[in-house]
Amino acid sequence: QVQLVESGGGWVQPGGSLRLSCAASGTPYIINVMGWYRQAPGKERELVATMRSVGNTDYRDSVKGRFTISRDNAKNTVDLQMDSLKPEDTAVYYCYGYILLDGQEHWGQGTQVTVSS
Repeated sequence: QVQLVESGGGWVQPGGSLRLSCAASGTPYIINVMGWYRQAPGKERELVATMRSVGNTDYRDSVKGRFTISRDNAKNTVDLQMDSLKPEDTAVYYCYGYILLDGQEHWGQGTQVTVSS
């Protein structure tokens, strides 16, 4: 069974930085897409950033220039460096993985990120 385990959430003041990490286990297949989604209270889950195994990235507009996604295909890990954080970035952040060969989407349990003064 595929498991995605996040770490690195917490509280930070506006303008600060946090780094989220996610490690995947339990699959012999390439995880074709890895990335991060987030969900704020009362809002729908939204894409933050994703990265394909071949290197293509996708960011939501509001985080471009502030967040950077990276991954290690050999280790099945994905990180999200978040700089210049804003209160509107406050949400539960979920690690995401999509495996083409099994056609399944996989999710982590989520980690809270709070940006406030």
